[in-house]
Amino acid sequence: MTNPTSTTTPPGRAGRREWTALAVLMLPLLLVSMDVSVLYFAIPSISADLEPSGTQQLWIFDIYAFVLAGLLMTMGSLGDRIGRRRLLLIGAVAFGTASLIAAYANSAETLIAARAVLGIGGATLMPSTMALIRTMFTDPGQRAKAIGMWSGVMTAGIALGSVMSGVLVEYFWWGSVFLVNLPAMVLLLVLGPILLPESKAASPGRFDWLSVPLSMAAVLPVVYGLKEIPSEGWNVRYVVSITVGLLFAVLFVHRQRTTASPMISPALFRGRGFGPSVALNLISSFGMMGSAYFTTQYLQSVLGKSALEAALWALLPSVPIGAAAPLATSLVQKGVDRAHVVTAGFAIGAVGYALLAFTGTDSMALVLTACGVLAVGVVTVISQITDLAMSSAPLERAGSASSLMETGAEFGGALGMAVLGSIGTAVYRHEMPDAAPDAARETLGGALAVADRFPGLATAAREAFTSGMQGAAIAGAVLLVGAAGLAALTLRGVVEVRKEVAEPEPEPEKSLA
Repeated sequence: MTNPTSTTTPPGRAGRREWTALAVLMLPLLLVSMDVSVLYFAIPSISADLEPSGTQQLWIFDIYAFVLAGLLMTMGSLGDRIGRRRLLLIGAVAFGTASLIAAYANSAETLIAARAVLGIGGATLMPSTMALIRTMFTDPGQRAKAIGMWSGVMTAGIALGSVMSGVLVEYFWWGSVFLVNLPAMVLLLVLGPILLPESKAASPGRFDWLSVPLSMAAVLPVVYGLKEIPSEGWNVRYVVSITVGLLFAVLFVHRQRTTASPMISPALFRGRGFGPSVALNLISSFGMMGSAYFTTQYLQSVLGKSALEAALWALLPSVPIGAAAPLATSLVQKGVDRAHVVTAGFAIGAVGYALLAFTGTDSMALVLTACGVLAVGVVTVISQITDLAMSSAPLERAGSASSLMETGAEFGGALGMAVLGSIGTAVYRHEMPDAAPDAARETLGGALAVADRFPGLATAAREAFTSGMQGAAIAGAVLLVGAAGLAALTLRGVVEVRKEVAEPEPEPEKSLA
């Protein structure tokens, strides 16, 4: 028997049913986040089997993240209208079916198409899980704990994805990295209707179809440009792509402010906590992904670890993540101002970057420690600002609020890799000897590929890359110190909404469409 549709759940403490339902929700969330990195070790086997072209190989990697980012806002708004549980179950069917097709794909085109459908499914699952947590946990303290768990699982999933793919490819065939999704999706389809309540907006209005292409046109070109800049540099093509995306973002915002039934209601930003939470969430993702761009290369190309060894060592910084969010939540519940906790989280992250700035070419322990400290700080921030954003948003717009936070995180991650990656690359090129071949001056990988023909080149390239990582770390530390000040300023005195009953909406402006 399922719970009735409701957006006016009276405040109360969640019981065993809700916590069991949360465990069920964590499975698809973990898999969606793991799928971002699950092909890291599988791609050589895929290349040998399917023989994709260079362009096709790039699309096999990137199509999932592009589709996911482009559809998050659409799916969040759709869930508010048709029901978050319904959308979650639809997404589980799509994700499971696409996983099966991807596992047995016999061509690069089929695998690309399956990865695109996986992105569609992921875009339905991510905002739906957070919106359902907002629905099930009406007690502020319990909701904060649940969101802390959500944040930890989301962060850890990306690191686990690469390790899992390495282990599975070692003992099975590459399709097994997709088949592991099936048991979790079947479990969700079986237990979801039993444990999860249905919830949706009482009076959602019509769905604004024009906002769908506008949102995708705003998100996809920007994410594409930002993802390509670290490896290709500030090419005119990528700058134009970002500019086009920003122009469509202006049109999208105008549409939301003028249409009668916006996809992302401007009313979300009326609460003092929501706008700052979106901005701070973007910055925290910037910090996390910006460091990952360097540390993964450092472990493999500077220290000489194999891909699987590097991935296993990279799991160590994830260990303290499990304690970071619960500790932050406990502090807030004991009366510590949330602004102070978030500020401290950014300060801890800045310390992580500062440690990274002191690394040498043989500093694995220091690098792993720095990554762990940075991860603790970032997860502390994410858990608290996500709770604040979801508490500040009306219950009937929980899906839209969640999708906006996650879209901001996608932007932040891509921006972090682009900006810090560009800083590191600039320092690397400056530090490389003038006599080095062109390929060696471009990237560390290029230098190592020809190092056997140029004595001393490998050592010089590793030292130059480490200098680039140090420069980027200094920039990251400065950014997070600035974010700490911003958090202290914008979150001071902000109290999340405690009332669970939806307030009457003001009369929307008439559409100009």
